[in-house]
Amino acid sequence: MRRAVIAGTGSALPRRQVTNAQLAETVDTSDEWIVERTGIRMRYIAGEGETTSSLATDAARRAIESAGIEPSAIDLIILATATPDQTFPASATIVQTALGIDDCVSFDVQAVCSGFLYALSVADSMIKSGAARHALVIGAETFSRILDWEDRTTCVLFGDGAGAVVLRGEDSESGVLATRLHADGRHNQLLYVDGGPSTTQTVGKLRMKGQEVFRHAVTNLAEVLREVLAAADLTVADIDWVVPHQANRRILDATARKLGLPAERVVITVDQHANTSAASVPLALDTAVRDGRIKRGDLLVLEAMGGGFTWGAAAIRY
Repeated sequence: MRRAVIAGTGSALPRRQVTNAQLAETVDTSDEWIVERTGIRMRYIAGEGETTSSLATDAARRAIESAGIEPSAIDLIILATATPDQTFPASATIVQTALGIDDCVSFDVQAVCSGFLYALSVADSMIKSGAARHALVIGAETFSRILDWEDRTTCVLFGDGAGAVVLRGEDSESGVLATRLHADGRHNQLLYVDGGPSTTQTVGKLRMKGQEVFRHAVTNLAEVLREVLAAADLTVADIDWVVPHQANRRILDATARKLGLPAERVVITVDQHANTSAASVPLALDTAVRDGRIKRGDLLVLEAMGGGFTWGAAAIRY
């Protein structure tokens, strides 16, 4: 069966690292408060000259190198982001140019924290249909630029970064086995940005009702994980690694308990990177691949939930 196989992974972080203690110098918070409620210990914040597209390009280059191909082999780029460089054109086209690729299908996907799963599903479909052979799927964000730094309930949660994978179409038993995506726009006001070109003519700032988001996240993530496993004719016992959206350590722990999944089978990087929205799943994936936890043949389940609400999961034989 023709499948989209992960041929390479890559990630990138801004130069500036900000610990909880450093953040507490300018925000009414503390290291203890943040760690207890979120598990976050540090995050990376984009500086001058660092943008969503520059981080995406760095992650893409590492994924392409990992895949052992030339950039010219890429015929599809999908960039998941809620913080593009410009309203238009798509930041994916900026990445395309930076990689020296003259012509390939390039576009952005916006599903906030679930964006990488949405982008992965689209790329998987295009590879299976024969519309692409090598797809570059990226999640990249500079959420620091839409945060209200006087709102300690949100600004401590997020960081900037990028992660990428190269998918290659192959006749293989490995690769993307199944994906499942959902959205429910009735929950718009629980996690949103209070601005936009068509409404306020501004970018706006992130707003969130944390407790309600937490409740929906645990339920939705557990359900979609079971759903994607059923679609792939697998069970929780078959999972080698869950690679979740890195939003909050308590959400990750609660979801694992709800599934009866051992905590040691969950890749956790939220302590090091905070919530990087669409970048968090591919960033965590690359971290676990490069440190040797994830090995060829392992069964992975990737999952995420974000504003909208949107949520989704993918079962992948790595």
